[in-house]
Amino acid sequence: MTTSDTPVRGYTASKDQLLARLRRVEGQVRGIERMVEDDRYCIDVLTQISAIQAALDKVALGLLDGHARHCMHEGAAEGRADEMATEMMAAVGRLMKRG
Repeated sequence: MTTSDTPVRGYTASKDQLLARLRRVEGQVRGIERMVEDDRYCIDVLTQISAIQAALDKVALGLLDGHARHCMHEGAAEGRADEMATEMMAAVGRLMKRG
């Protein structure tokens, strides 16, 4: 924790980049909404959905990386390595259960 009691997360150092990436994804989702409103070709809409899924996967991988390098490191130092590993593997499992 910092002196202002704001928690330091694994993504804290790249928070601005993360937020920018999420705003881009948000814009892409709005674009798909317009495509549907405009009765665009199904495959074109699906292609854009695939692009959004890939972008979100990249966000998720970045978060997992930060979690492994920062949060799990801190958890291990506090004697919670097994708990943290179980938690992370559950998150990975949820990410892989799509479709």
